[in-house]
Amino acid sequence: MIVCIANVLDRQTLQQVRDLLAQGSYVDGKQTAGWHAKLVKHNQQLAASEPADHADKLVREALLSHPVFNAAVQPKRLRRMLFSRYEGGNAYGAHVDDALMGAGPKVETDGDSARLRSDVSMTVFLADPEDYDGGELVIEGTGGEQSFKLEAGHAVTYPSNTLHYVAEVTRGTREVAVTWAQSLVRAPEQREVLFDLDTARRTLFQREGKSREFDLMSKTHANLTRMWAEP
Repeated sequence: MIVCIANVLDRQTLQQVRDLLAQGSYVDGKQTAGWHAKLVKHNQQLAASEPADHADKLVREALLSHPVFNAAVQPKRLRRMLFSRYEGGNAYGAHVDDALMGAGPKVETDGDSARLRSDVSMTVFLADPEDYDGGELVIEGTGGEQSFKLEAGHAVTYPSNTLHYVAEVTRGTREVAVTWAQSLVRAPEQREVLFDLDTARRTLFQREGKSREFDLMSKTHANLTRMWAEP
């Protein structure tokens, strides 16, 4: 399931993040790529610093407080944000995200270095689409390719088991925050059922208020979550 989420970052928060990125320094993005992804990754990433920590906190809090993000992803844990920049000629060829991220299995910590299974990948767009050419996020599926180049402050989430790539940037600068979530609900088809059911019951509540039908849908949503969740 691919979900586009509008207004994850409001204009004020977006500008704060942009200002923080301007204070930091960038390093070769290959430093955080797997051994085979290094061959096709051509971008820069914000180096570890106080501005990077602050920007990570702003974007993380915005995602975790967004109702659509929570309904679609059912996040259990979220990796630290990677802030990536693509300039003229930069691209990221076809790749699949690592299944396991973070430190080894002997590390028993809930911090950013803990081992995490990547269930859902996400990109938060930080640059206005008219400010750069190219740079589409392209996700491959059985029905073909889907391209995404969203407004600044918007995000897209997608299953981490998909092949995807970032098209070459031919003008301007593409800036994004990317991260990965381990979900409480491991199976993507189960997350989709819960997301659809939650969307339907919220729509029903907005139209008719609390009703017998709403209560039954809420009961089913809760019981399916109990059945499928891995807390």
